Amino acid sequence: MKDLNLIMLGAAAMASFVSSLFFLRFWRQSRDSLFLCFSIAFAIDAMTRLMLGLGHISDEQQPFFYLARLAAFCIIILAIAKKNWPRKRDS
Repeated sequence: MKDLNLIMLGAAAMASFVSSLFFLRFWRQSRDSLFLCFSIAFAIDAMTRLMLGLGHISDEQQPFFYLARLAAFCIIILAIAKKNWPRKRDS
């Protein structure tokens, strides 16, 4: 059972890392800060999952993992809010 958990953590880390690379590529093409923020958030998620898989950590209930994921989600929320915030028009 532990091997299956490690495989799933590895798959999730790889998926987050690949998503981070895709958003980084989109940012390089468009220079839209939304894509950069998404790339950073997915990179943080990939790092936490990688540390869980490679480290000898008993469970995810240590504060670091919650804080790192909270930071990633806050980055996403702030990026979306910034993108949708109404801009003032010059008269």
